Amino acid sequence: MNETIQIRGKLVDLSTPQVMGILNVTPDSFYAGSRVQTEAEIVQRCHQIIDEGASMIDVGGYSTRPGGTEVSEAEEMERLRFGLKIIRRELPDAIISVDTFRPDVAHMTVEEFGADIINDVSEGNETMYRLVSRLRVPYILMSQQPTLKSMLMSFARQVQQLRDCGACDIILDPGFGFGKTLEQNYEIMNQMERLLVMELPLLVGISRKSMIFKLLGTTPMESLNGTTVLNTISLMKGAHILRVHDVRQAVECVKMVQSLNSQIAK
Repeated sequence: MNETIQIRGKLVDLSTPQVMGILNVTPDSFYAGSRVQTEAEIVQRCHQIIDEGASMIDVGGYSTRPGGTEVSEAEEMERLRFGLKIIRRELPDAIISVDTFRPDVAHMTVEEFGADIINDVSEGNETMYRLVSRLRVPYILMSQQPTLKSMLMSFARQVQQLRDCGACDIILDPGFGFGKTLEQNYEIMNQMERLLVMELPLLVGISRKSMIFKLLGTTPMESLNGTTVLNTISLMKGAHILRVHDVRQAVECVKMVQSLNSQIAK
């Protein structure tokens, strides 16, 4: 099982699960608490993410929520340039993941701001695969497949395509909330440990998503408790990275599950 990724020539160990904090430089992300647009808001949020214990910051300039407003490539780049300039000034050593499905946007963030990871919700394409391989940055491959069987088949094909292009550091994301019904999200969560057969790190992003608030009849604002429950289950099923809005609570999940696992190992 490969539990390391290479960032800036150094190995990052994921055998202890890491927390990735979300910072959206957008006006319309589905969870209002994640939106930051002014310089002061970005400064406050990026420091909060690191101070609460995250080791990575995931920056997005295009909301992928259902019914979200279409954003041009130029607008996405402008938003990311604004946010990344501030984050790099404030936290020059922070590991930054950029949430984009556009190869030209990904290229810009790596070349201009040294983005460390590309997080692609689109399932990718050969253009993106060749780009991340050439730039030598880790790539998060997300699945929009509705069943675990189709996901495993798709991952196997896409991982081989990435490796054929020369990619070395690949992280798999089951894509909760993308291309799946409410029931299918829970079916995949229930069997998620089977994805470990790919022998690649797993990222889980379920923070305040509809699979929580639709099941409970609440809202994203009321979904922290449900998020914590599913983050805990994800860790127990082998997740290596939790992508979250609420960093402190996720860090506490990691500490508690790690403590439990250490007792089991004795």
